[in-house]
Amino acid sequence: MQERKKIIVYNEAKLIIISSFISLFCCVLAYSLKLITEYAQHHFREIASSNITWFLLFPTIGITIIYFFRKHLFHNRKNKGIAEIYKTLDLRKDHLPLFKVPSHYINGFFTVIFGGSTGIEVSTVVATATLGNEAYKVDFSAKMYKRELISAAVVAGVAVLFQSPIAGFLFAVEAIARKFNKYLVLSCGASALVAWGFISIFKSESIFPFHVQTWSWQALPFFVMLSLFGSLLSIYFTLLVIKIKEFSLKIRGPYLRLLIGTILIGISLYCFPFLYGDSYHGTNGLLQKIADNSTVSISLLTILVFSKPLVAALTLGAGGDGGVFAPSIVAGAVLGILFAQLSNHYFGTSLIPVNFALAGAAATLSPSISAPFTTFILVCNLVPNGFVLFFPILLSSFIGQKFARFLLPYNVYSYTGRANGKPQD
Repeated sequence: MQERKKIIVYNEAKLIIISSFISLFCCVLAYSLKLITEYAQHHFREIASSNITWFLLFPTIGITIIYFFRKHLFHNRKNKGIAEIYKTLDLRKDHLPLFKVPSHYINGFFTVIFGGSTGIEVSTVVATATLGNEAYKVDFSAKMYKRELISAAVVAGVAVLFQSPIAGFLFAVEAIARKFNKYLVLSCGASALVAWGFISIFKSESIFPFHVQTWSWQALPFFVMLSLFGSLLSIYFTLLVIKIKEFSLKIRGPYLRLLIGTILIGISLYCFPFLYGDSYHGTNGLLQKIADNSTVSISLLTILVFSKPLVAALTLGAGGDGGVFAPSIVAGAVLGILFAQLSNHYFGTSLIPVNFALAGAAATLSPSISAPFTTFILVCNLVPNGFVLFFPILLSSFIGQKFARFLLPYNVYSYTGRANGKPQD
Protein backbone atom coordinates (compact mmCIF):
# COMPACT_ATOMS: atom_id res chain seq x y z
CA MET A 1 0.00 0.00 0.00
CA GLN A 2 2.80 2.42 0.89
CA GLU A 3 4.60 1.54 -2.32
CA ARG A 4 1.47 2.33 -4.35
CA LYS A 5 1.11 5.72 -2.65
CA LYS A 6 4.74 6.52 -3.43
CA ILE A 7 4.16 5.71 -7.10
CA ILE A 8 1.07 7.92 -7.19
CA VAL A 9 2.90 10.82 -5.53
CA TYR A 10 5.86 10.33 -7.88
CA ASN A 11 3.62 10.44 -10.96
CA GLU A 12 1.77 13.48 -9.67
CA ALA A 13 5.07 15.27 -9.08
CA LYS A 14 6.18 14.40 -12.62
CA LEU A 15 2.88 15.70 -13.94
CA ILE A 16 3.34 19.03 -12.15
CA ILE A 17 6.94 19.40 -13.32
CA ILE A 18 6.30 18.59 -16.96
CA SER A 19 3.15 20.73 -16.99
CA SER A 20 5.27 23.63 -15.78
CA PHE A 21 7.86 23.10 -18.51
CA ILE A 22 5.14 22.77 -21.15
CA SER A 23 3.59 25.99 -19.90
CA LEU A 24 6.85 27.89 -20.27
CA PHE A 25 7.33 26.75 -23.88
CA CYS A 26 3.69 27.52 -24.71
CA CYS A 27 3.94 30.97 -23.12
CA VAL A 28 6.89 31.77 -25.37
CA LEU A 29 5.05 30.44 -28.42
CA ALA A 30 1.85 32.38 -27.70
CA TYR A 31 3.67 35.58 -26.76
CA SER A 32 5.85 35.55 -29.86
CA LEU A 33 2.89 34.92 -32.16
CA LYS A 34 0.88 37.67 -30.47
CA LEU A 35 3.77 40.14 -30.61
CA ILE A 36 4.76 39.65 -34.24
CA THR A 37 1.14 39.49 -35.41
CA GLU A 38 0.22 42.76 -33.67
CA TYR A 39 3.29 44.49 -35.06
CA ALA A 40 2.90 43.19 -38.63
CA GLN A 41 -0.88 43.71 -38.70
CA HIS A 42 -0.43 47.33 -37.65
CA HIS A 43 2.29 47.84 -40.27
CA PHE A 44 0.30 46.32 -43.15
CA ARG A 45 -2.87 48.11 -42.09
CA GLU A 46 -0.98 51.42 -42.21
CA ILE A 47 0.20 50.60 -45.74
CA ALA A 48 -3.36 49.82 -46.81
CA SER A 49 -4.69 52.98 -45.18
CA SER A 50 -2.29 55.09 -47.22
CA ASN A 51 -3.34 53.34 -50.45
CA ILE A 52 -6.74 51.66 -50.15
CA THR A 53 -6.08 49.46 -53.18
CA TRP A 54 -4.08 47.24 -50.85
CA PHE A 55 -7.28 46.43 -48.96
CA LEU A 56 -8.38 44.66 -52.13
CA LEU A 57 -5.09 42.85 -52.70
CA PHE A 58 -3.81 41.87 -49.24
CA PRO A 59 -6.33 39.06 -48.54
CA THR A 60 -5.50 37.40 -51.86
CA ILE A 61 -1.77 37.61 -51.10
CA GLY A 62 -2.13 36.24 -47.56
CA ILE A 63 -4.45 33.31 -48.27
CA THR A 64 -2.51 32.41 -51.45
CA ILE A 65 0.67 32.18 -49.35
CA ILE A 66 -1.19 29.94 -46.90
CA TYR A 67 -2.47 27.76 -49.75
CA PHE A 68 1.01 27.14 -51.18
CA PHE A 69 2.52 26.58 -47.73
CA ARG A 70 -0.21 24.05 -46.99
CA LYS A 71 0.28 22.34 -50.34
CA HIS A 72 4.06 22.19 -50.53
CA LEU A 73 5.40 22.66 -47.00
CA PHE A 74 2.72 20.73 -45.11
CA HIS A 75 1.90 18.24 -47.90
CA ASN A 76 -1.79 19.18 -48.24
CA ARG A 77 -2.56 18.30 -44.63
CA LYS A 78 -5.38 20.56 -43.54
CA ASN A 79 -5.97 22.30 -40.24
CA LYS A 80 -9.38 21.63 -38.72
CA GLY A 81 -9.23 23.87 -35.68
CA ILE A 82 -10.10 22.76 -32.18
CA ALA A 83 -11.87 19.70 -33.62
CA GLU A 84 -8.42 18.12 -33.85
CA ILE A 85 -7.94 18.43 -30.10
CA TYR A 86 -11.25 16.72 -29.36
CA LYS A 87 -10.42 13.93 -31.76
CA THR A 88 -7.12 13.16 -30.09
CA LEU A 89 -8.69 13.31 -26.61
CA ASP A 90 -11.73 11.20 -27.45
CA LEU A 91 -9.84 8.69 -29.62
CA ARG A 92 -6.72 8.21 -27.56
CA LYS A 93 -4.88 6.34 -30.32
CA ASP A 94 -4.75 9.49 -32.43
CA HIS A 95 -2.22 12.23 -31.81
CA LEU A 96 -1.79 15.81 -32.90
CA PRO A 97 1.06 15.65 -35.43
CA LEU A 98 3.95 17.98 -34.70
CA PHE A 99 3.53 19.88 -37.97
CA LYS A 100 0.43 21.47 -36.39
CA VAL A 101 2.71 23.81 -34.43
CA PRO A 102 4.36 25.55 -37.42
CA SER A 103 1.26 25.13 -39.58
CA HIS A 104 -1.11 26.96 -37.23
CA TYR A 105 1.57 29.46 -36.19
CA ILE A 106 2.41 30.43 -39.77
CA ASN A 107 -1.12 30.24 -41.17
CA GLY A 108 -2.64 32.20 -38.28
CA PHE A 109 0.03 34.88 -38.69
CA PHE A 110 -0.42 35.31 -42.44
CA THR A 111 -4.21 35.20 -42.23
CA VAL A 112 -4.46 38.09 -39.78
CA ILE A 113 -1.66 40.38 -40.98
CA PHE A 114 -3.02 40.36 -44.53
CA GLY A 115 -6.51 41.28 -43.37
CA GLY A 116 -8.24 37.92 -42.91
CA SER A 117 -11.02 38.86 -40.51
CA THR A 118 -10.35 36.29 -37.79
CA GLY A 119 -7.74 36.16 -35.01
CA ILE A 120 -4.80 34.09 -33.79
CA GLU A 121 -6.60 32.60 -30.77
CA VAL A 122 -7.60 29.23 -32.24
CA SER A 123 -4.25 28.94 -34.03
CA THR A 124 -2.55 29.42 -30.67
CA VAL A 125 -4.82 26.92 -28.89
CA VAL A 126 -4.14 24.11 -31.39
CA ALA A 127 -0.40 24.85 -31.63
CA THR A 128 0.03 24.80 -27.84
CA ALA A 129 -2.15 21.70 -27.50
CA THR A 130 0.18 19.97 -29.96
CA LEU A 131 3.15 20.73 -27.70
CA GLY A 132 1.26 19.17 -24.80
CA ASN A 133 0.57 16.12 -26.93
CA GLU A 134 4.27 15.85 -27.77
CA ALA A 135 5.13 15.78 -24.06
CA TYR A 136 2.69 12.93 -23.63
CA LYS A 137 4.14 11.04 -26.61
CA VAL A 138 7.72 11.14 -25.33
CA ASP A 139 6.56 9.64 -22.04
CA PHE A 140 7.57 12.44 -19.68
CA SER A 141 4.66 11.46 -17.49
CA ALA A 142 2.32 8.56 -16.90
CA LYS A 143 0.37 7.41 -19.95
CA MET A 144 -2.96 8.30 -18.37
CA TYR A 145 -2.18 12.03 -18.38
CA LYS A 146 -2.76 12.88 -22.03
CA ARG A 147 -5.79 15.07 -21.38
CA GLU A 148 -4.00 16.80 -18.52
CA LEU A 149 -0.87 17.65 -20.50
CA ILE A 150 -2.80 18.96 -23.51
CA SER A 151 -5.00 21.03 -21.20
CA ALA A 152 -1.97 22.42 -19.37
CA ALA A 153 -0.53 23.59 -22.69
CA VAL A 154 -3.77 25.32 -23.66
CA VAL A 155 -3.89 27.12 -20.30
CA ALA A 156 -0.64 28.91 -21.09
CA GLY A 157 -1.63 29.89 -24.63
CA VAL A 158 -4.96 31.43 -23.67
CA ALA A 159 -3.50 33.02 -20.52
CA VAL A 160 -0.84 34.90 -22.49
CA LEU A 161 -3.21 36.03 -25.25
CA PHE A 162 -5.70 37.52 -22.80
CA GLN A 163 -3.34 38.31 -19.89
CA SER A 164 -5.36 36.07 -17.58
CA PRO A 165 -4.14 32.74 -16.14
CA ILE A 166 -7.62 32.20 -14.67
CA ALA A 167 -9.23 32.51 -18.10
CA GLY A 168 -6.66 30.05 -19.46
CA PHE A 169 -7.37 27.60 -16.64
CA LEU A 170 -11.13 27.82 -17.07
CA PHE A 171 -11.00 27.47 -20.85
CA ALA A 172 -8.80 24.38 -20.62
CA VAL A 173 -11.10 22.71 -18.08
CA GLU A 174 -14.44 23.94 -19.40
CA ALA A 175 -13.97 23.76 -23.16
CA ILE A 176 -10.99 21.45 -23.81
CA ALA A 177 -10.87 18.79 -21.07
CA ARG A 178 -14.66 18.96 -20.50
CA LYS A 179 -14.25 17.36 -17.10
CA PHE A 180 -12.80 18.19 -13.71
CA ASN A 181 -10.55 16.05 -11.51
CA LYS A 182 -7.54 16.25 -9.22
CA TYR A 183 -5.01 15.65 -11.99
CA LEU A 184 -6.43 18.43 -14.16
CA VAL A 185 -6.21 20.78 -11.20
CA LEU A 186 -2.56 19.81 -10.69
CA SER A 187 -1.52 20.12 -14.33
CA CYS A 188 -3.58 23.20 -15.23
CA GLY A 189 -2.84 24.84 -11.88
CA ALA A 190 0.91 24.42 -12.37
CA SER A 191 0.62 25.77 -15.90
CA ALA A 192 -1.44 28.76 -14.74
CA LEU A 193 1.16 29.63 -12.10
CA VAL A 194 3.96 29.59 -14.68
CA ALA A 195 1.81 31.66 -17.05
CA TRP A 196 1.13 34.14 -14.24
CA GLY A 197 4.88 34.55 -13.70
CA PHE A 198 5.47 34.94 -17.43
CA ILE A 199 2.73 37.56 -17.77
CA SER A 200 4.12 39.46 -14.77
CA ILE A 201 7.46 39.78 -16.57
CA PHE A 202 6.19 40.29 -20.13
CA LYS A 203 3.25 42.58 -19.55
CA SER A 204 1.11 43.91 -22.36
CA GLU A 205 -1.78 46.37 -22.57
CA SER A 206 -5.39 45.32 -22.30
CA ILE A 207 -7.07 44.68 -25.64
CA PHE A 208 -9.41 47.63 -24.99
CA PRO A 209 -7.55 50.24 -22.88
CA PHE A 210 -10.68 51.96 -21.55
CA HIS A 211 -11.57 52.16 -17.87
CA VAL A 212 -15.03 51.21 -16.69
CA GLN A 213 -16.48 53.74 -14.27
CA THR A 214 -19.64 52.27 -12.82
CA TRP A 215 -23.00 50.72 -13.70
CA SER A 216 -26.56 51.03 -12.43
CA TRP A 217 -28.97 48.28 -11.39
CA GLN A 218 -31.61 50.15 -13.39
CA ALA A 219 -29.72 49.10 -16.52
CA LEU A 220 -30.13 45.40 -15.69
CA PRO A 221 -33.16 44.80 -17.98
CA PHE A 222 -31.17 46.33 -20.83
CA PHE A 223 -28.24 43.98 -20.15
CA VAL A 224 -30.67 41.03 -20.26
CA MET A 225 -32.15 42.19 -23.56
CA LEU A 226 -28.69 42.73 -25.05
CA SER A 227 -27.73 39.19 -23.96
CA LEU A 228 -30.58 37.77 -26.03
CA PHE A 229 -29.46 39.75 -29.08
CA GLY A 230 -25.85 38.60 -28.48
CA SER A 231 -26.89 34.96 -28.50
CA LEU A 232 -28.75 35.51 -31.78
CA LEU A 233 -25.61 37.09 -33.22
CA SER A 234 -23.62 34.02 -32.20
CA ILE A 235 -26.16 31.77 -33.94
CA TYR A 236 -25.94 33.95 -37.05
CA PHE A 237 -22.14 33.54 -37.02
CA THR A 238 -22.37 29.75 -36.57
CA LEU A 239 -24.85 29.33 -39.43
CA LEU A 240 -22.76 31.58 -41.68
CA VAL A 241 -19.70 29.39 -41.13
CA ILE A 242 -21.74 26.28 -41.99
CA LYS A 243 -23.33 27.71 -45.11
CA ILE A 244 -20.18 29.31 -46.47
CA LYS A 245 -18.16 26.15 -45.94
CA GLU A 246 -20.89 24.16 -47.70
CA PHE A 247 -20.85 26.62 -50.59
CA SER A 248 -17.06 26.67 -50.85
CA LEU A 249 -16.96 22.87 -51.08
CA LYS A 250 -19.28 23.02 -54.09
CA ILE A 251 -16.84 25.25 -55.97
CA ARG A 252 -14.70 23.09 -58.22
CA GLY A 253 -11.01 23.79 -58.01
CA PRO A 254 -9.08 25.24 -55.09
CA TYR A 255 -7.86 28.27 -57.08
CA LEU A 256 -11.38 29.37 -57.98
CA ARG A 257 -12.51 28.87 -54.37
CA LEU A 258 -9.57 30.93 -53.14
CA LEU A 259 -10.14 33.65 -55.75
CA ILE A 260 -13.86 34.08 -55.04
CA GLY A 261 -13.33 34.13 -51.28
CA THR A 262 -10.45 36.59 -51.29
CA ILE A 263 -12.16 38.96 -53.76
CA LEU A 264 -15.20 39.14 -51.49
CA ILE A 265 -12.99 39.70 -48.45
CA GLY A 266 -10.99 42.38 -50.28
CA ILE A 267 -14.13 44.26 -51.34
CA SER A 268 -15.40 44.14 -47.75
CA LEU A 269 -12.14 45.56 -46.41
CA TYR A 270 -12.09 48.21 -49.12
CA CYS A 271 -15.57 49.38 -48.10
CA PHE A 272 -15.06 48.93 -44.35
CA PRO A 273 -11.39 48.99 -43.23
CA PHE A 274 -12.66 48.34 -39.68
CA LEU A 275 -12.92 44.65 -40.65
CA TYR A 276 -9.17 44.30 -41.25
CA GLY A 277 -7.58 41.43 -39.30
CA ASP A 278 -8.85 40.79 -35.79
CA SER A 279 -10.48 44.29 -35.75
CA TYR A 280 -9.46 45.00 -32.15
CA HIS A 281 -7.84 48.21 -33.40
CA GLY A 282 -11.04 49.26 -35.15
CA THR A 283 -13.12 48.55 -32.04
CA ASN A 284 -10.76 50.70 -29.98
CA GLY A 285 -11.27 53.45 -32.54
CA LEU A 286 -15.05 53.26 -32.14
CA LEU A 287 -14.80 53.35 -28.34
CA GLN A 288 -12.43 56.32 -28.53
CA LYS A 289 -14.85 58.23 -30.75
CA ILE A 290 -17.62 57.63 -28.24
CA ALA A 291 -15.34 58.69 -25.37
CA ASP A 292 -14.63 61.91 -27.28
CA ASN A 293 -18.39 62.47 -27.73
CA SER A 294 -18.05 62.12 -31.50
CA THR A 295 -21.03 60.93 -33.51
CA VAL A 296 -20.94 57.29 -34.66
CA SER A 297 -23.38 56.41 -37.43
CA ILE A 298 -26.11 53.96 -36.41
CA SER A 299 -26.20 52.56 -39.94
CA LEU A 300 -22.43 52.00 -39.90
CA LEU A 301 -22.61 50.16 -36.57
CA THR A 302 -25.43 47.98 -37.91
CA ILE A 303 -23.41 47.07 -41.01
CA LEU A 304 -20.34 46.23 -38.91
CA VAL A 305 -22.34 43.97 -36.54
CA PHE A 306 -23.45 41.78 -39.43
CA SER A 307 -20.40 42.08 -41.68
CA LYS A 308 -17.73 41.06 -39.14
CA PRO A 309 -19.10 37.49 -38.76
CA LEU A 310 -19.71 37.34 -42.51
CA VAL A 311 -16.16 38.30 -43.49
CA ALA A 312 -14.74 36.02 -40.78
CA ALA A 313 -16.74 33.12 -42.24
CA LEU A 314 -15.54 34.04 -45.75
CA THR A 315 -11.94 34.03 -44.48
CA LEU A 316 -12.36 30.52 -43.06
CA GLY A 317 -14.15 29.32 -46.19
CA ALA A 318 -11.39 30.67 -48.44
CA GLY A 319 -8.73 28.73 -46.52
CA GLY A 320 -7.61 31.17 -43.83
CA ASP A 321 -6.72 30.06 -40.33
CA GLY A 322 -8.63 31.19 -37.28
CA GLY A 323 -11.73 30.72 -35.22
CA VAL A 324 -14.53 32.39 -33.32
CA PHE A 325 -12.80 34.32 -30.52
CA ALA A 326 -11.94 37.66 -32.16
CA PRO A 327 -14.97 37.85 -34.48
CA SER A 328 -17.36 37.10 -31.60
CA ILE A 329 -15.71 39.61 -29.25
CA VAL A 330 -15.64 42.37 -31.87
CA ALA A 331 -19.10 41.79 -33.34
CA GLY A 332 -20.55 41.50 -29.83
CA ALA A 333 -18.81 44.69 -28.70
CA VAL A 334 -20.13 46.64 -31.70
CA LEU A 335 -23.58 45.20 -31.04
CA GLY A 336 -23.37 46.48 -27.46
CA ILE A 337 -22.37 49.95 -28.66
CA LEU A 338 -25.22 49.95 -31.18
CA PHE A 339 -27.71 48.80 -28.54
CA ALA A 340 -26.65 51.54 -26.12
CA GLN A 341 -26.76 54.22 -28.82
CA LEU A 342 -30.24 53.19 -29.97
CA SER A 343 -31.58 53.00 -26.42
CA ASN A 344 -30.16 56.41 -25.55
CA HIS A 345 -31.49 57.99 -28.72
CA TYR A 346 -34.99 56.50 -28.87
CA PHE A 347 -35.80 55.76 -25.23
CA GLY A 348 -33.99 58.61 -23.48
CA THR A 349 -31.79 56.28 -21.41
CA SER A 350 -28.26 57.03 -20.24
CA LEU A 351 -26.61 53.72 -21.00
CA ILE A 352 -22.80 53.70 -20.99
CA PRO A 353 -21.58 52.35 -24.37
CA VAL A 354 -18.33 50.80 -23.09
CA ASN A 355 -20.29 48.82 -20.47
CA PHE A 356 -22.62 47.46 -23.11
CA ALA A 357 -19.72 46.77 -25.48
CA LEU A 358 -18.28 44.39 -22.88
CA ALA A 359 -21.66 42.82 -22.12
CA GLY A 360 -22.30 42.34 -25.84
CA ALA A 361 -18.90 40.70 -26.28
CA ALA A 362 -19.69 38.30 -23.42
CA ALA A 363 -23.17 37.45 -24.72
CA THR A 364 -21.81 36.67 -28.19
CA LEU A 365 -18.59 34.87 -27.23
CA SER A 366 -20.09 32.61 -24.57
CA PRO A 367 -22.32 30.53 -26.89
CA SER A 368 -19.63 30.58 -29.59
CA ILE A 369 -17.14 28.74 -27.35
CA SER A 370 -19.70 27.06 -25.03
CA ALA A 371 -17.78 28.28 -21.99
CA PRO A 372 -19.65 30.89 -19.90
CA PHE A 373 -17.21 30.87 -16.95
CA THR A 374 -14.25 31.36 -19.30
CA THR A 375 -16.10 34.11 -21.14
CA PHE A 376 -16.89 35.93 -17.91
CA ILE A 377 -13.24 36.08 -16.78
CA LEU A 378 -11.89 36.70 -20.26
CA VAL A 379 -14.21 39.64 -21.02
CA CYS A 380 -13.52 41.20 -17.62
CA ASN A 381 -9.85 41.19 -18.63
CA LEU A 382 -10.46 42.95 -21.94
CA VAL A 383 -10.25 46.29 -20.11
CA PRO A 384 -7.99 47.28 -17.19
CA ASN A 385 -10.75 47.24 -14.54
CA GLY A 386 -13.42 45.08 -16.12
CA PHE A 387 -14.42 43.39 -12.86
CA VAL A 388 -16.37 46.55 -12.01
CA LEU A 389 -18.94 44.98 -14.35
CA PHE A 390 -18.71 41.63 -12.54
CA PHE A 391 -22.45 40.95 -12.41
CA PRO A 392 -23.58 42.27 -15.84
CA ILE A 393 -20.82 40.37 -17.65
CA LEU A 394 -21.52 37.19 -15.68
CA LEU A 395 -25.23 37.52 -16.43
CA SER A 396 -24.60 38.18 -20.13
CA SER A 397 -22.28 35.17 -20.41
CA PHE A 398 -24.84 32.75 -19.01
CA ILE A 399 -27.96 34.17 -20.65
CA GLY A 400 -26.22 34.32 -24.03
CA GLN A 401 -25.05 30.72 -23.79
CA LYS A 402 -28.32 29.27 -22.48
CA PHE A 403 -30.53 31.13 -24.95
CA ALA A 404 -28.41 30.09 -27.93
CA ARG A 405 -28.50 26.44 -26.83
CA PHE A 406 -32.28 26.70 -26.50
CA LEU A 407 -32.67 28.08 -30.02
CA LEU A 408 -29.99 26.23 -31.97
CA PRO A 409 -30.37 22.45 -32.33
CA TYR A 410 -27.44 20.31 -31.20
CA ASN A 411 -27.30 18.60 -34.58
CA VAL A 412 -26.20 21.94 -36.04
CA TYR A 413 -23.37 22.14 -33.51
CA SER A 414 -22.39 18.57 -34.34
CA TYR A 415 -22.13 19.58 -37.97
CA THR A 416 -19.76 22.40 -37.12
CA GLY A 417 -17.48 20.04 -35.22
CA ARG A 418 -18.89 20.18 -31.73
CA ALA A 419 -19.53 17.26 -29.42
CA ASN A 420 -21.92 17.43 -26.48
CA GLY A 421 -22.37 21.11 -27.14
CA LYS A 422 -18.67 21.92 -26.95
CA PRO A 423 -16.97 23.93 -29.67
CA GLN A 424 -14.55 22.07 -31.87
CA ASP A 425 -13.85 24.45 -34.69
